[in-house]
Amino acid sequence: MQLASHEAHDLQELTLSCVNSITNMAFFLSQVKDPELKSIIQRHFDYHVKDYNLKVEYLSRPEGPTSTLQVPPLNNTLPNYTQSQAEDQSVTPRTQVSSLNDREIATSYMLTLKRAGREYAWSAMEASNPGLRAFLEDAFKMSSHHAYDVWQWMVKKGYYPLEPADQTVMHTLGQMYNVVQGPAATLQ
Repeated sequence: MQLASHEAHDLQELTLSCVNSITNMAFFLSQVKDPELKSIIQRHFDYHVKDYNLKVEYLSRPEGPTSTLQVPPLNNTLPNYTQSQAEDQSVTPRTQVSSLNDREIATSYMLTLKRAGREYAWSAMEASNPGLRAFLEDAFKMSSHHAYDVWQWMVKKGYYPLEPADQTVMHTLGQMYNVVQGPAATLQ
């Protein structure tokens, strides 16, 4: 499968990013203490290896990969996704580090997933090859779903602040826009 020059360069950057993600995930698994966080990272690990291997196939096989990336389901484990489950925990960067704590692992992993997701989305929007475009869209969804898993764990621990939007603000914003009437509004 022939790739355009910009697609090959984007794919090379995304593949290098996978090398970094997988290496960091292996390190995180050797350091993480919380069983739930460890389970999340372990569950995600094989998806990232598959994602990496598919990129290698795109770069090394003229016909492209022989399989597709499976997108994990979006799992909601929070009873209320607008309010923190624990008291928010303050944080200060450490300047002397010999190992990472669970909060640092989760933060690093979540920020890696968010950055990767943005890169996948951007590259997908630029892809001219339909197969590559679909793969990058799936990789974006994978990153998004994995980031949501880690974010939920962080909210439960009080490591990521979460609060409902102010109802006055929501009312004001809701009054700014009107629903479109007519044929376009009937599309499902």
